[in-house]
Amino acid sequence: MHDIAILGAGRIGRIHAKNVAGQAGLRLKYVVDPIAAAADGLAAETGAEVTDLDTALNDPSVTGVIVASSTDTHLDYALKAIAAGKAVFCEKPIDQDLARARSAAGELGGQGVKLFLGFNRRFDPNFQGLKARLSAGVVGALETVHITSHDPAPPPVAYVKVSGGLFKDMAIHDFDMARWLLDEPITEVFAAASCLVDPAIGEAGDVDTAKIVLRTTSGKLCVISNSRRSGYGYDQRIEAFGSKGLVRAENVMESTVSVWGETGATSDAFQNFFLDRYAEAYRREMAHFAQIIRGEALPSVGYADGVEALALAEAAGQSVRTGQVVKL
Repeated sequence: MHDIAILGAGRIGRIHAKNVAGQAGLRLKYVVDPIAAAADGLAAETGAEVTDLDTALNDPSVTGVIVASSTDTHLDYALKAIAAGKAVFCEKPIDQDLARARSAAGELGGQGVKLFLGFNRRFDPNFQGLKARLSAGVVGALETVHITSHDPAPPPVAYVKVSGGLFKDMAIHDFDMARWLLDEPITEVFAAASCLVDPAIGEAGDVDTAKIVLRTTSGKLCVISNSRRSGYGYDQRIEAFGSKGLVRAENVMESTVSVWGETGATSDAFQNFFLDRYAEAYRREMAHFAQIIRGEALPSVGYADGVEALALAEAAGQSVRTGQVVKL
């Protein structure tokens, strides 16, 4: 049995804690969170013990640490946990500052470092199926990719203020997905963005709507569409166009039930929350982390992936500010 410590008892921390409980061979031993009520609540639900960071990291029985705390602590906590000899599952982004993230290359970028970055969408069965078909050449040589990622409604402005902004908080998942699907270096980024959903988001210094174009070394193109509000549910689609056709992954519905009548056919609603849409992806992430802890697998998404996604996020922000293509 491998003991796990989780740093952060908020929304995503609770999901990971429950998935630890559902993973054979893992046991949640510690919960660390500065908000006592959150830590106590999660510990009571899982049978874990509330403790402080140093106690958790100094316990030799703890072999894995999940960093699900606030974004500004991700890098520091990951560094401390790796230095303590733990396998680490760190939520995205690795940091909000690219230069700072790159400065950790010596500690986090080497071979054998057990740092797993939480880009959960790579573990979504629909997107994995799409990737498998691309890799198998089902639609020939990949040429262009369209990624749609629209939230059902904007987050609270208080969250926006500490999130790092749309590109580092929301679109960073899409940057990682683009890198995974395109499978070659991205050399150019162009982004246009506006505040069309909530004026308060603009007042907080952020945007809520964006279109991003990426170009790779061979000229492949990817278009990413982001919005903080769809008005029709959680919109998560990918289309990949190849020389012989198209492979696409559609939205997931609440059910497969539809109604047919004289006015046409209506289906059930789209799943409306990311924790529902990606529930299976989160479970598969935890299964992979268990493999890493047991020494059965190397992290499939690691430090370099986190840095590259963050570089694309910063480039997109620069492109919006300057109105120019940013070359990488």
